[in-house]
Amino acid sequence: MPYCNRSVIKDVDMKTRTAAVLTCLLGLALIFSVPLHAAESALWSYDENKKNGPEHWGSLSKDYHLCKDGKQQSPIDIDSTMLKKLSPLHFQYESMPEELVNNGHTIQINYAPGSSLNITGDQYELLQLHFHTPSEHTTIGEDHAMEVHFVHKNAKGKLVVVGVFIKQGSAHPLFEKILALAPKSPASVKLTDATLKASRLMAQSSAENYVTYSGSLTTPPCTEGVRWYVLREMLEFSAAQVEQFSHLVHGANSRPEQPLNARAIFRDKD
Repeated sequence: MPYCNRSVIKDVDMKTRTAAVLTCLLGLALIFSVPLHAAESALWSYDENKKNGPEHWGSLSKDYHLCKDGKQQSPIDIDSTMLKKLSPLHFQYESMPEELVNNGHTIQINYAPGSSLNITGDQYELLQLHFHTPSEHTTIGEDHAMEVHFVHKNAKGKLVVVGVFIKQGSAHPLFEKILALAPKSPASVKLTDATLKASRLMAQSSAENYVTYSGSLTTPPCTEGVRWYVLREMLEFSAAQVEQFSHLVHGANSRPEQPLNARAIFRDKD
C-alpha cells in the first residue's frame, strides 16, 4: 500500500495528500475487518508438519489446554467393546438447513431448531453436521474413507455427537448437492433447499446398532464430557466425491487417534 508511506504522502499537494490519507485509512480498515472466525481458523491446522498441527494444539492457547492435558479425548480406535443393554436412539430430523459453511477446516451445515435426537427421554437439539477425511474414529486400527459428525446439545448444555462412517462405493446424491453448493474458500452460503435433510446422511436401521463412549470434541478447544454414539452401519460416497471434498479442505482433516485411558466402549448386548 504505497500511499501509506510517509515520504510519499509528504511530497504531494494537499488534495492528493488528503486522498492518499483516506486511501490508507480505508486499506487499514479492510485489514482489521477480517472476520474473527477467519483469524481463529488460522490458529490451528491439521498439518502434522506445522507448529500449529494436532500435536501442538494444546500449546496454542490456554483455552486449548485439554487438547494435551485431557484424559478423555476423541477420536479413539474402536477395538474391544463391553456388552451392555443400550436404548435405541430416536432421531427426529425435521428442520431445514440454514447455512452451509466452508470454515477452512471442514464443510459444515448448520440447522434451524426443530431437529433432535431423543435418548431415554432426554432431547438433544441438532446444531450442525460436518465431514472429515479420512475417518477420525478407527475400527481395530483401520480408518474409513470419511466420517460425518452430527453435533447435538440439550437444554443443560451437554453435548452429544453421532458419528457415521463412510466407505468408498456409489456416489451419494445428497453429498453431491453439498459439494456443488460448498464455497471453494472460507465463506458461508444460505440454504433454501428442503431436500438437504440430515436424515439422508444416516442409514435408517442405525438407531440400535452403535457403540458409545465418553469423549471430547475432536477440534480445539477439545472440550470433554461429550457422549459419542458411533453408528456401525456405513454409508457410501464415491471415490470422486471423497477426492472433491479433500480438495475443498486442502487435504486430510482428521485428528489422530487419542489414548483410551481405561475408558469403556459399550455396544448393545443384543
